[in-house]
Amino acid sequence: MAQKNDTPILILSLLITLGLLGFGGWWLARQLGLFSSSGSVTTIDSGTSPTPSPSPSGSYSLSTGDRLILPDGASPQKQQAVEAIAKGNYDQAIALLDQSLAQNRNDPEARIYLNNAQIGDQTSYTIAVAIPASSAPDAALEILRGVAQAQTEINDAGGIQGTPLKVLMADDANNPQTATKLADALVDQKDVLAVIGHFSSDTSLAASAIYQQAGLVMMSPTSTSVALSSVGDYIFRTVQSDRIAADSLARHMIEQMGVRNVAVFYNSQSDYSKSLKDAFSSIVLTEGGNVVAEIDLNTAASFNAFDSLKQARDRGAEALMLAANTPTRSQAFQVITANQGQLKLLGGDSLYNAEILQTVGQDAVGMVIAAPWNRDANPNSPFPAAARQMWGGDVSWRTALAYDATMAIANGLRANPTRAGLQEALSAPSFSVPGASGNIQFMASGDRNRAAQLVTIEPGNRSGYGYDFVPVP
Repeated sequence: MAQKNDTPILILSLLITLGLLGFGGWWLARQLGLFSSSGSVTTIDSGTSPTPSPSPSGSYSLSTGDRLILPDGASPQKQQAVEAIAKGNYDQAIALLDQSLAQNRNDPEARIYLNNAQIGDQTSYTIAVAIPASSAPDAALEILRGVAQAQTEINDAGGIQGTPLKVLMADDANNPQTATKLADALVDQKDVLAVIGHFSSDTSLAASAIYQQAGLVMMSPTSTSVALSSVGDYIFRTVQSDRIAADSLARHMIEQMGVRNVAVFYNSQSDYSKSLKDAFSSIVLTEGGNVVAEIDLNTAASFNAFDSLKQARDRGAEALMLAANTPTRSQAFQVITANQGQLKLLGGDSLYNAEILQTVGQDAVGMVIAAPWNRDANPNSPFPAAARQMWGGDVSWRTALAYDATMAIANGLRANPTRAGLQEALSAPSFSVPGASGNIQFMASGDRNRAAQLVTIEPGNRSGYGYDFVPVP
């Protein structure tokens, strides 16, 4: 009987002990920083630098310098600088970031953190930049270079009416669900006066309604979907919409190439790709041409470039328009290779990258692509040379248009440094600011008021791949 009576007591004692151990482990983890008190990002302190862990869908990270958003390849000095900023030791952080940039000047995160550390606790105007840091770090770096270059020029010139510009970096992982949660967080931070981003049309469309409702300017340097034009009067972009790019491509095909029958390749699961396809097809039909086939690239397992090309030819195609997005580039390259230069080629801005030159350059010679920006198109612009001096090489169109977005916002804040005042300034018919790609002006829709730059692929040595993008006159 004694053994039966003791059993429940032993079990109860065991449960109490486990509970105490569990609570103690949780408390210790809290002290070591294993859980985020904000709920916005889970961060693990490795003992060398605070870096974002792979975050689940819906989780994001923010930093003005107290944590690394792009930890890969961070120098020891940069890691120490982040820790110094987190403790408010700005002078130490400045010295460390100067050392880090002396070793790697092509690091925009370090440049932004240096600019922010130089501001310290002074009064400043804050803007956020939403980037795909954890999913597309190369694209994130390209965008950050434009923001960092503009921030440096603005602050070195005395700031905005004497007030420096601070940049808050935000990683949305290029995930629409994460982008909406991030947008909710940014609209609640009343010191944030504008958001540069987001990266893809999918994430920008997901977040834009939140910014519009809250009255916070969002300006994307990279999202081209036509649907973004109708969200509202707080939504802007420095890249041309798909409608403008499609118009330039369609008119060039009909008027310059002398071609009227075209097959369009696109990704049915991409807002960007569908937007470009629809706009291009509509303009071709309006101009008296024919879209003889629409072929979905989003069938990687079953896609056959030769069969698709035969289908296009059998229907009378004289040209192929490749409205591929990043995940379907390889399928687009297969089509270019299979074509062997027989049908004329056109492409959207997703194909305006060095990969096409490196992978299928020979087969793509003569292809015409809608480029948001080309460094050779405006030889009088000081931006390409300034960018080369700062970063040690040529920069991409994403860098140029992120620079334009930052410059446009900064100049809008000069007129009225409030959320509503910025929107009014950007919307004014008289608003015009010099940028990397000519004057920055916006239409009533918030779209960039500028034609697309067409480029063609030709043999050349500047890219290092034997082929270059050359502006079409």
